[in-house]
Amino acid sequence: MKYKSQPRDQQRREFIKKSAIVGAGVAATAVASTSAIADVGATSAEKPEQKGYQLTQHVLDYYKSADV
Repeated sequence: MKYKSQPRDQQRREFIKKSAIVGAGVAATAVASTSAIADVGATSAEKPEQKGYQLTQHVLDYYKSADV
């Protein structure tokens, strides 16, 4: 009877191993994606050059079309 239970035990062990590997991959992806989001926020804060209202061609076109 031991011989019949060995394949089933082996299947369980393989399932647990694969589950652990998948879990580690998901955790690594979650950590990597949060660090990428933090990097994007840091680069956008470096552009304080443009402050206040700016009269651009787009705004001028709007004023012409709105007859303001």
